[in-house]
Amino acid sequence: MRYLAPSLAVLALSLAAAAPTQAEEGMWTFDNFPIARANATLGTHIDQAWLDRVRLSSAKFGGCSAGIVSAEGLVMTNNHCVSSCVANLSTQAINYAETGFTPARREDELKCPGGTAEILTDITDVTERMHKAGEGLSGQAFTRARDAEAGRIEQEACDGDTGKRCQVVSLYRGGQFKLYTYKKYTDVRLAFAPEERAATFGGDLDNFSFPRFAIDAAFIRLYENGQPAVTPTHFTWNAATPVEGTPVFVSGSPGSTQRLLTQDQLMTIRDVVLPMDQLLASELRGRMIRFSEESEENAFIAMDPISSVENSYKRGLGRMRALIDPAFMAGRAEAEADFRARAAAGSTAGDPWADLAAVQPIQRQLYPAYSLLEARAGGGSSLYGYAETLVRAAAERAKPSDQRLPEFADSRLASVESRLMAERPVYPSLDQLRLEWWLSKTREWLTVDDPRVRVLLGQESPEGLSARLVAGTSLADPAVRRALWDGGLAAVRASNDPLIQYALKVDDQARAVRADWEARVEAPTARASEQLAAARFAAYGDAVYPDATGTLRLTYGRIEGTDVPGQRFGAFTTFNGLWDRATGAAPFDVAPKLLAAKDRIDGDTVLNMAVSSDTIGGSSGSPVVNEAGEILGANFDSTVLSQRNAYGYDVNVNRSVIVTTGAVTTALRDVYGMQRLVTELGAD
Repeated sequence: MRYLAPSLAVLALSLAAAAPTQAEEGMWTFDNFPIARANATLGTHIDQAWLDRVRLSSAKFGGCSAGIVSAEGLVMTNNHCVSSCVANLSTQAINYAETGFTPARREDELKCPGGTAEILTDITDVTERMHKAGEGLSGQAFTRARDAEAGRIEQEACDGDTGKRCQVVSLYRGGQFKLYTYKKYTDVRLAFAPEERAATFGGDLDNFSFPRFAIDAAFIRLYENGQPAVTPTHFTWNAATPVEGTPVFVSGSPGSTQRLLTQDQLMTIRDVVLPMDQLLASELRGRMIRFSEESEENAFIAMDPISSVENSYKRGLGRMRALIDPAFMAGRAEAEADFRARAAAGSTAGDPWADLAAVQPIQRQLYPAYSLLEARAGGGSSLYGYAETLVRAAAERAKPSDQRLPEFADSRLASVESRLMAERPVYPSLDQLRLEWWLSKTREWLTVDDPRVRVLLGQESPEGLSARLVAGTSLADPAVRRALWDGGLAAVRASNDPLIQYALKVDDQARAVRADWEARVEAPTARASEQLAAARFAAYGDAVYPDATGTLRLTYGRIEGTDVPGQRFGAFTTFNGLWDRATGAAPFDVAPKLLAAKDRIDGDTVLNMAVSSDTIGGSSGSPVVNEAGEILGANFDSTVLSQRNAYGYDVNVNRSVIVTTGAVTTALRDVYGMQRLVTELGAD
């Protein structure tokens, strides 16, 4: 096992700016992947053509990643990435989470409501144009000018082509801007999902840990014009037993990292953002558990939402532990000091560190109101989300595109409309729970005497108001939403729907909170971060990789376990290990169909494996491929120590957890009778 002295290990990971970065570190963009360094580290021989094939074989599915595995649009991702689709297609009578979704024919594959998948086809540098748009501006004028320019670039690039999506992406926190162009699929159908218990064996106790024993894999299929998409560029299926030490690459869309933040910015996250987010998530989890225990119907409704909240809470816990780890933070501080010294030697104009430090007291003050009244308004209620979207879209669409809130620019309206009109099931009881929680927590955090809370609640209680709004609304009906969308501002204002009227009532103050945040936090942070990025490029050149932004990245490492004290484990788990770990009681009860197939399964088949790649949330479903471009599995988790990966990478502790193609083949063939998919994969 490779080893770095603790101070050096943390120093190497701290700002993603050490030159050179260490071994497997880095969530690299495909247009700046260090081919030579990766080949030297791993002993591989990949080239640009290999990168292009991997990029075009990788897909983004919702907030997850995925890999194309056949010429007929078949795509592998994680089961937890299709859990919303499974829930939307299920009823209490036919619950695919319990039975698995195993269509006998391709014609029986079902469309995921609102599901979209995308393949990155092109990357274009638009940095100069974006930087010029903000020249000489400050405050909200700066952010709005940048947003408007991004909208224009996207509109010009896609030019109304509904089969594409164009997105201007900020990299290096404003140091670069790239236009990402995607091939977009809006007809995505579920092709296979195992029993939920097979994918989540061990439950929350095993989440973010290893050894793991989970078949967290599923298949979707891309369709065009009612037919399976033609996808000649795809990964080749390799279900052979994996070998420890094998070099692998992980291609996916990691959500967000904060490795380029200054120490002052991280202190705000540690002291304000994470504590608040964790307290809110903890109470929501408790309310949902209580709700789920009230009836079988409630248990069905809350199953997927509880899993999501638990996942977020546990991820936040791991990140908090990193930020209060003295050695970890000392290493970051040491690296920042080195960076500042290099920047000073290069005579960087201004002092972006001081500018960012000056923003922190303001951000700390504004975060609770911004979070509650704008960022998480409605508490995740689907019905409130519909109302807010309809109200804002109506107001924004009456303006020229470059004067709108960025999410409603012409280049993005089609996606807004698609999400709004998707025919998903709505559960009023869960919506009321979410609204009640949000209203009560907003009153608690902002206080009863805050005038914004008085507007929010009037003379009603959180319980009474949420019940009234949910009982009276008709927004669960897609036809009602369609009429309001098509009718525009006049129809929205004339609506007698109580939730629409409520969203109209509270929108002004939410907009004011957002405007204050953009002017006093977002704009000065963006300005200083742009300066910081220039200093970083000057100090370290192209050895720098950007923070994760939900865009496609490539990371690399090896199949291996770890010998960190308290986290010692080998690289593999097997089905025999699953049988041994099972107790028969939740959460260590084996899924019924999987247990029934025990005698048909080779117990030595590798189920899950650990890889030293650099991943984070959003990397779920990422294809894990070898030098030959063969897919060996899909990333579905990481270890608890890896949650510090948001702020830095350490090869000694960071491990991605992978479900192997061998395990998936076994499940398809020996458990769920999906021989037609086995044949399509070439795994007969």
